[in-house]
Amino acid sequence: MKRYFTSISEPIADYKWRKLFYERWPAYKTWLNSSKSIIDYKTSLEALKNYMPEMVPIHENLCNMVSADEHARTFLTGFQPPAYFSACSQAVSTLGNIALIRNYDYHLDRFEGTVLNTAWSGRKVIANSDCLIGVLDGMNEDGLAISLTFGGRQTLGYGFGIPFILRYILEFCTTVKEAIEVLHHVPSHMSYNVTIADRSGEYRTAQIAPDKKTIIFESGFATNHQGEADWKETADFNKTRERATFLQAILNRGFSIEKLTKVFLKPPLYNTNFSEGYGTLYTAVYKPIEGLVELHWPQDKMIQTFDNFTEVHKVITFNHHKSIAV
Repeated sequence: MKRYFTSISEPIADYKWRKLFYERWPAYKTWLNSSKSIIDYKTSLEALKNYMPEMVPIHENLCNMVSADEHARTFLTGFQPPAYFSACSQAVSTLGNIALIRNYDYHLDRFEGTVLNTAWSGRKVIANSDCLIGVLDGMNEDGLAISLTFGGRQTLGYGFGIPFILRYILEFCTTVKEAIEVLHHVPSHMSYNVTIADRSGEYRTAQIAPDKKTIIFESGFATNHQGEADWKETADFNKTRERATFLQAILNRGFSIEKLTKVFLKPPLYNTNFSEGYGTLYTAVYKPIEGLVELHWPQDKMIQTFDNFTEVHKVITFNHHKSIAV
């Protein structure tokens, strides 16, 4: 199994983002049509204006750029998307410096594989893209880094897809405190664990859910459950509790950023269930003080900075044993 990884630099959205939209929109449209929930554009836009008003000019600009129809405009608000499930592990290292490290575990066929370097609101953001606007993990030029993991609960509710909320945070927040205020205010339609770190060395993990209040922990790591594992079958399959116990033990030992990164590239954090749709597609390392972003695979890596971002095209081959750069 192969997957392309592309890094794209386009501070002001233009033809590169337009090309991404035209390439990916048919698949996203099919995904949306698979949902029984139908949300109209008027309702979605009102929600965006209410909860993330600063995103409205960005939203409208992107929609106008591709002459988006009402269906696409609704999708690009990020409001009430269909359910999506992933695995993932993430942790903050503070030994000698601060870094947010995460593994993204998901289905290869549903992954964009795009790192975007943008400045849509005037603030530079480097992030792994999802849903064309959304963010799986990323960092802005002020040194605020953020990533998500699925919270392990089946409950769906009123709110936005979490990648759109993360995009909003990176566009308009500069500190962990500001990011937490957003997570308290903007509703998520599913349960997620969000870990945040900033240049000052501050870090927190938030447990968010559509049917519960957001809970903030001083802990710097998360896997795929919130308290007791509600969805036992999924928890057993992705071994969320075992990974959490392992991460806690590793962090207690005080591993350096480099050593912790190597740990993420091996089991039990590195997942090889590619055929089942939950393999580790990349390991991301965000270093807020240096403004450094790294993507790692067992046999390769990509390094980017805000001052020296290069457009790269890689092909990574995944199998049950390891991933290999081509």
